[in-house]
Amino acid sequence: MIYCPLTLLFYFSPFLLFYFFTFLLLKVMFDLGKIAIIGSGSWATAIAKIVVEHTHHIGWYFRRDDRIEEFRRRGHNPAYLTAVRFNLDEIVFSSDINWIAQEYDTLVFVTPSPYLKALLKKLKTKLNTKLVVTAIKGIVPDENLVCSEYFHEAYGVPYDNLAVIGGPSHAEEVAMERLTYLTVGCADLDKARAFTEVLASAYVKTKTSPDVLGIEYASILKNVYAIAAGICSGLKYGDNFQAVLMANAMQEMDRFLNTINPIRRSIIDSVYLGDQLVTGYSKFSRNHTFGTMIGKGYSVKSAQIEMEMIAEGYFGTKCMKEINRRLHVNMPILDAVYNILYERISPQIEIKLLTDSFR
Repeated sequence: MIYCPLTLLFYFSPFLLFYFFTFLLLKVMFDLGKIAIIGSGSWATAIAKIVVEHTHHIGWYFRRDDRIEEFRRRGHNPAYLTAVRFNLDEIVFSSDINWIAQEYDTLVFVTPSPYLKALLKKLKTKLNTKLVVTAIKGIVPDENLVCSEYFHEAYGVPYDNLAVIGGPSHAEEVAMERLTYLTVGCADLDKARAFTEVLASAYVKTKTSPDVLGIEYASILKNVYAIAAGICSGLKYGDNFQAVLMANAMQEMDRFLNTINPIRRSIIDSVYLGDQLVTGYSKFSRNHTFGTMIGKGYSVKSAQIEMEMIAEGYFGTKCMKEINRRLHVNMPILDAVYNILYERISPQIEIKLLTDSFR
């Protein structure tokens, strides 16, 4: 039987219309608009590399104009991940945070958490209509709030417009295109899925989660536990004890997350356990490095000066201790790290007390 073109069109038109309108609906639902990176460190550079490979255009906020000029001359970030080269035609640089916030629809914040509050004080542009993505694995000092809560409470960003990036993800390995697994958390899973699309590649696998608070607090606690692991390394404890320390750290994290945000989650997922392991053991972990120096006898100040980079766990330890004063979760590892860093109690004494309590 021979069908004329009009007959075929009539026969298939319901299917064509369905797919056409589904395509249009997806475009409306998942349109991230123009994306800007806010931050100029190693993780910001790694995320910029991933995103621009998909979008071929990003805005990029640098605090310092001299760094922007040097980037333009060299074709790479002059201070971090210098081996990663960029097509400068695909990047619009600016040191004006207000201009970036006005011109771009999705804002990816990748600044050290101790500096976030000061940066946002310059902001006059409203953020409540933006999709705000935080890749900051830290807490806002003085406020004792994770970044999503801070954006919501201080800047009125709806929770549906707040997303977080988590998972085991050293920037150095992303730069080398080594296989990495990232989780995007958001109350609106459609937006989370949309953002995973600009992260996914041959070397970046992605998934979504509604557990925004769990991901953020896990990202903070893993830095504290990495400092603990580093202190133990500095004190010459071996791999056997390090394994016991990490096992107890995960139990401690699970207790805290179930108290602060009691939803169904698996603590052995990569965004929790995986991130903890890579931060606790890797040579790229600045928190582990910081802890190792403390274990070897460095003062906090001398370790910070020698490292030249921010160990987020130092600030996170104090904030988490203050948060837990009202929650009363049993957190002996957090307590030990706090006592070492802030009460100046001997690392040998605190870790010995932990060894006696572990099983």
